[in-house]
Amino acid sequence: MTSEITLFVNPTAGRGRGAHAAQPAASALRARGFSVRTVIGEDAPDALRRARAAVEGGTGALIAVGGDGMASLALQAVAGTRTPLGVIAVGTGNDFARALGLPVREPAAAGELVAEALKGARTRDVDLGRVGGTWFGTVLASGFDSRVNDRGNRMRWPTGRFKYDLAMVVELAAFRPVPYRITLDGSDVHEVEATLVAVGNGTSYGGGMRICAGADMSDGLFDVTVVGDCTRTTLLKVFPRVYKGTHLDHPKVTVHRAARVELAAPGITGYADGEPLGALPLTAECVPGAVRVLGP
Repeated sequence: MTSEITLFVNPTAGRGRGAHAAQPAASALRARGFSVRTVIGEDAPDALRRARAAVEGGTGALIAVGGDGMASLALQAVAGTRTPLGVIAVGTGNDFARALGLPVREPAAAGELVAEALKGARTRDVDLGRVGGTWFGTVLASGFDSRVNDRGNRMRWPTGRFKYDLAMVVELAAFRPVPYRITLDGSDVHEVEATLVAVGNGTSYGGGMRICAGADMSDGLFDVTVVGDCTRTTLLKVFPRVYKGTHLDHPKVTVHRAARVELAAPGITGYADGEPLGALPLTAECVPGAVRVLGP
């Protein structure tokens, strides 16, 4: 492994925490003899181009400093390669880091962990989801949750997570279940009225909402959580339970496991790792051991 390590930084993540988090990470790496190069793009496409260039140039590791958006960009650069990925999670959601058992909003601890893992060559291969040419680490969301995301992304006020809380209230007022066609592993077909369908490689989205609480990132399978045709009242009762994962016990919730999931539903956008993928229908594949990560 080359001693040059690339810090892939989003300076605006977590209201500026990204810029500050890069410093202790770089210090921890340099203290162990690594040369550190920092990559900051002008925008997301430019940042990804620079990250891919670093990987192709033989960097010893790509260390994403920021939130889930930055981790998602980093996955596009390292997935399918043997370049290790480190994560300094200082964003709003940090669900990818949570799924990996990494420190969240503790940049010094995360930097030390990455440096120690590099020095000791401690890595593990974990699964990723893939839709077309796009990789994801946590959850592909569709239905009520993706409509909240759609509306929140269009809102200019309020800022931060509050706008998604407001978007949820607005969407709930207009909510109706949607007819889905879900095809698992090419042959197991389910036609259902559903509130949402979440395809989980990792356990959570939205900053700790454990929608796919039983997902395992090393079993080669997605957990597919289907929330059925809930009324608004039922949804209000069930949704808060998602933070503990106890919603999976509700009779309106079913869980399937599959390596390939095809989703079709009218008027629904798919989101993966919080980023829009496009309108359904979409097909997601679980790719075993697609990325090598640094950590415990």
